[in-house]
Amino acid sequence: MSNAWNQIRRMKILAVGPSMTPEYSQSHDQRVNDNILVSNLETTRSLEEHLQVMPSEIEIIKQDFKKMSLELGRKIKQLEEEKMELGLDVDVQKLEADKLRKGKNKAEEDLDSLKTDYKKLRRSIRTAGLGKTSE
Repeated sequence: MSNAWNQIRRMKILAVGPSMTPEYSQSHDQRVNDNILVSNLETTRSLEEHLQVMPSEIEIIKQDFKKMSLELGRKIKQLEEEKMELGLDVDVQKLEADKLRKGKNKAEEDLDSLKTDYKKLRRSIRTAGLGKTSE
C-alpha cells in the first residue's frame, strides 16, 4: 500500500511542477477530491428557482390575451351602460320634443281659429254698419 501512495504523491508532485498553467491551477483549486467542482455561490440558484417552470411563449401570449380580453370586456360593459344612459336621454328628449310639437300645433290651430273669428267679427261689424264713422 505504501508503494501505491508513493506513486500518487509522485503524480501530484509532477502535476504541480512547472508544466501547470494558471488556468489549470485555478480549475484544479476549484475541485474537491479532484473530481467534483466546487459550486460558485454567486451562480447557484435555490431549489425553488431550479424547479420553477418557465412559461412558454404561447403561455405568455395566452396570459396577455386574457388580460386584454378582460380589459376590453370592462370597456364594452362601460360603453353599454353609457349607451343605455344616452338612450334614456334620447327618449326623454324625444318625449319633450313631441310635447313641444303638440304644443306648437295647438298654438297654430288656436291662431288659425282666432284669425277666422276675427274675420267673422269684421264681417259682422261691416254688415251691421258699426264700422262706419259719421262725417
